[in-house]
Amino acid sequence: MSGRAAQGSRGRLGLPVLGVIGLALLGVPRVVAHDLGLVGAAGNAFLVWAPLTVWVAVVLWRRVPNPLVPLIAVGVAYGVLLAVAHQATWAWAFDTPPALGGGLEGVLPPAAEGFLMRGFSFVSSLFVGTLVGAGCGVVAWLVSRAIPGYPRTPG
Repeated sequence: MSGRAAQGSRGRLGLPVLGVIGLALLGVPRVVAHDLGLVGAAGNAFLVWAPLTVWVAVVLWRRVPNPLVPLIAVGVAYGVLLAVAHQATWAWAFDTPPALGGGLEGVLPPAAEGFLMRGFSFVSSLFVGTLVGAGCGVVAWLVSRAIPGYPRTPG
């Protein structure tokens, strides 16, 4: 990417694209640790809240005029990483893989059912990541409004 293209990305998002990806990567250890059962409740709580706190702190420190925009982008990137990590740890995360129940139990061939379950997991990860980013963006936006002299988006 040329320097001008990178600057344009920073202009729209308020952070460089690599910064967005780097912030999103902070959430991956929690996904892996949780899926593989490597941490208890306290460790998991730390791995949940520490990256989100860093996300908010970075956009406030960088004085991004509209923190909602870059944090939604971070959330989308996090959702993609969350989806990929869940797929990669799928075999280790479950004693018995998730399956359809009720009236749909046993209707589909096992391969089709597995594909469907993984597909829903992938889509839900994207959705959750985006919502987490939006939630952090709202928090950062509210905090930015309480900081005297914080830059505002024109309009």
